[in-house]
Amino acid sequence: MAVGSSNDFDLVVLGAGTGGYTAAFRAAQLGLKVALVDDDKIGGTCLHRGCIPTKALLESAAVVDRVRHARDYGVTLPGEPGIDYAQMAARRDQVVKRMWTGLKTLVDKNKVTWVAGRGRLDGPQRIRVRQRGEDGEPATGGERVLQATDVIVATGSRVKSLPGLVPDGTRIVTSDDVLRMTELPKDVVIVGAGAVGVEFASMFHDVGVKVTVLEYAPVLVPLEDRDVSQALERSFTRRGITVMTSARFDSAAVSVERDGICVLVGPEGKEPQELRAEIMLVATGRAANIEEIGLETTKVETDRGIVRVNGRMRTKEPHVYAVGDIVGGLWLAHTAAHEGILAAHTIAGDRDIHEIDYVAQPRATYCRPEIASIGLTEQQCKDQGLPYKIGKVPFQAIAKAVIGGEHEGFAKIIGHAETDRTLGVHLIGPHVTDLVSEASLAFSLEAAPWEIGAATHPHPTLSEVLGEAALAVDGRSINF
Repeated sequence: MAVGSSNDFDLVVLGAGTGGYTAAFRAAQLGLKVALVDDDKIGGTCLHRGCIPTKALLESAAVVDRVRHARDYGVTLPGEPGIDYAQMAARRDQVVKRMWTGLKTLVDKNKVTWVAGRGRLDGPQRIRVRQRGEDGEPATGGERVLQATDVIVATGSRVKSLPGLVPDGTRIVTSDDVLRMTELPKDVVIVGAGAVGVEFASMFHDVGVKVTVLEYAPVLVPLEDRDVSQALERSFTRRGITVMTSARFDSAAVSVERDGICVLVGPEGKEPQELRAEIMLVATGRAANIEEIGLETTKVETDRGIVRVNGRMRTKEPHVYAVGDIVGGLWLAHTAAHEGILAAHTIAGDRDIHEIDYVAQPRATYCRPEIASIGLTEQQCKDQGLPYKIGKVPFQAIAKAVIGGEHEGFAKIIGHAETDRTLGVHLIGPHVTDLVSEASLAFSLEAAPWEIGAATHPHPTLSEVLGEAALAVDGRSINF
């Protein structure tokens, strides 16, 4: 344990996003004296500018869609549902505030010292913090120097754009800008069809905005299993979302006009066409926040904009660890939390801690229909020369999905044809971001598909789709 002044700690965590605060809380639970440093609110991007506010808007959009189909359930309502986007935005902010308020209480509960200010490494075991003043203004409260036995850097990431395409917050916007909006545009062009792009495409369409999605790759959500990508494109097209894959345009030639944007775009190898919209949302990824945090005062190594770490999140500097978006990985909040826990246990001396395995980390996308996955895609199995077998069951075969009126999509489970090891689980459909937790547990326990299928799945529930798909790997599905 650290001894000395109130500025001496066993661990200082720089950055209070999901990875940072999770590491701080777990380290404190393990008996370490911990300080958590951030110039922003605890919760970071996920809580305040990412996961939570986005999902709150998606939930409101899902309610709109469900009300539109109320007659299908025998419920009659007068006319079309109205959209009060200002109220949707207000509810979004209320959700964030409620979660933030609860999170703040956990700082004291776990006996973590909160240090509000801009932190910077000054060598591997010293952090200089420019504190906020009493009025809350940044860097006006003087400097506090913290000494630490170990440090975890968790400074997160920021949105990035394409070369030559500069967001102005009005016509060319990022996800950060969208989450500050209180009015809806009449139409939007979304550049990028990863998780962020397809989530906003789904949300905007459900609240009545005309949506066009441009994706450079030949498929939507290109990191997912190809069957999932194709199913999502069919679903989006059926709903009336315009999808252009293999899209090509000159990002520096996007023109901003008085009433919107204009871009010449077309599929690869074909004549481009003029496309206009009120706003363009750039959803082309994120950049790690590795600048101006003092890494140059340490032996920490970076590579192509991210911090290099080993399987237990240790950098080349023996007492400095890094977690979350700044190490690359999957750029997901729950993975950052897992990394934070690994780092905390390693620092606390736990000899039985496993190394991070990104293949075994679940992935979730909250568009409609939802997408969730874990493990290898079918294409990755082919590329690695693995012998595999597949079980695939549609939600149309699952009574609870039919009852709920949401039965597009499927569960696909990939098993090793020789060892029976579960290689991948891929889902698209209703509430699959909740269902994937069973698959995550199966990976942790190294369960074979037949073992997943042998577990009793309550009837009628959506979870049956996983049980049936697991049985289908060996041709033993009961209901399909």
